Amino acid sequence: MTAEKTLTETVEAARGGDRVAWNQLVERYMPLVLSVAGRYHLSAEDAAEVSQVLWLRLVGHLGDIREPEALPGWIHTTSRNEALRLQATRQRRAPVDPRTGVVLDGAPEKGGLDDGRLLDERHHAFRAGLRELRPQYRELLEMLLADPPSSYDDISSRLGIRKGNIGPTRARALEALRNTAALRTLRSTSDLVI
Repeated sequence: MTAEKTLTETVEAARGGDRVAWNQLVERYMPLVLSVAGRYHLSAEDAAEVSQVLWLRLVGHLGDIREPEALPGWIHTTSRNEALRLQATRQRRAPVDPRTGVVLDGAPEKGGLDDGRLLDERHHAFRAGLRELRPQYRELLEMLLADPPSSYDDISSRLGIRKGNIGPTRARALEALRNTAALRTLRSTSDLVI
């Protein structure tokens, strides 16, 4: 962020669809995310997953931020929670001696077949959930999840939504996505919090 622009101004601009402001937030707080992941001794792949989940959640909650000054704390807490979730997932997959039930030394393989299947399952469920949404919700979420997200001006002109209604529409779209059959099924078979 530039010295002239406060955190509040940058968050407001990012909320309004300003890609430069969004990139400034990512650039400023990515070291914090990676620092938190480092404290939990996560692999590079797991740290990248923590980062991806964090930024996806922030896109989904950007309109809900009442106190932009609290953003660094939210980023820290969300990164920590995701790191702990990943660690718990790894511990459940720790190799166990079938005769004694004792957890064997050595970390489980990273990027193994189970990890790939889980990731594929999540992507498939997410895509299936998007297909269940009405077209306007699906297009809105796809535009907001693009890297970088589309500006509110682009969204407004393409989808015919007033800029002031994009945030509330996004909230309804995310709630509808959470309630799709695909994501309800995924949540019931995993510890995924959406």
